[in-house]
Amino acid sequence: MSEAKIRIGVDLGGTKIEAIALNSAGAILARRRVATPAHEYDEIVRAIAGLVNDIETEAGREGTLGVGAPGSISTHTGLVKGSNTQCVNGKPLDVDLSRALDRPVQVENDANCFALSEAIDGAGRGARVVFGVIIGTGVGGGVIVDGKVLAGRNHIGGEWGHTPLPWMRPDEYPGARCFCGHDGCVETFLSGPGLSRDYQRRAGAFAKGQEIEARAQRGEAAALAALDAYQDRLARALAMVIDILDPDVIALGGGVSNIARIYDGLTQRVAQHAFTDALDTKILRNVHGDSGGVRGAAWLWRELDR
Repeated sequence: MSEAKIRIGVDLGGTKIEAIALNSAGAILARRRVATPAHEYDEIVRAIAGLVNDIETEAGREGTLGVGAPGSISTHTGLVKGSNTQCVNGKPLDVDLSRALDRPVQVENDANCFALSEAIDGAGRGARVVFGVIIGTGVGGGVIVDGKVLAGRNHIGGEWGHTPLPWMRPDEYPGARCFCGHDGCVETFLSGPGLSRDYQRRAGAFAKGQEIEARAQRGEAAALAALDAYQDRLARALAMVIDILDPDVIALGGGVSNIARIYDGLTQRVAQHAFTDALDTKILRNVHGDSGGVRGAAWLWRELDR
């Protein structure tokens, strides 16, 4: 890759679109964001193109472009599928952006971008196999092997949120209905709304993750019980991932990952379920926080350095 080139990453979110430019060492050269015109596909394409042009003007150089977005590009149709920004579904986002900006564009799932960011220079730096976990409004994940996204044959690699919660307890059956159409998905238990729903069942009052943690710190029984149950379910779900993938590092991201209490004793609980005599997988909090997705989008062009 030419020294004059920069990497531009764009994170297409439900409420905002963020763009950054990175140099070859991963330093941020420029950053911009705008509100997402969530119901107008053509406006989204124009907004991304405008951000990229502004970033390049600020940095004084052209760049490669990677975009992280919910959902994925169908291997059958070439169109976006599974995005919660629904106006993007059924559209050739990569093709339209490439045409608007007159360059190749890589579009990848936002959880894959988070995982790639943490694998390159975050919690999984130096590890060969990294599983990046998103536990926020939804539950997603990404698999990185040797610094590259392993999207899979169907482009659903890492979608552990839509597998059943393993080793379910009698009081957990059948689980809440997931938007995917199944009951008891990992996402229904481990998402932020899932944690809030469990707390409300115990306390009779609604609270979000950070408030539940604050109440637990004050010794509230319902909050302590909800977070203990959450960690137990997270441990079971991660043990299933380890049994299948056996990664070197699991990096946790998303809003729920900011609850410090879920890390205390988590590795020991995972080890109780994983099919191994000793658990060597490191389970770590992310390094780049909310910037992980947009940084990972920029790193999609990393192979050009090789």
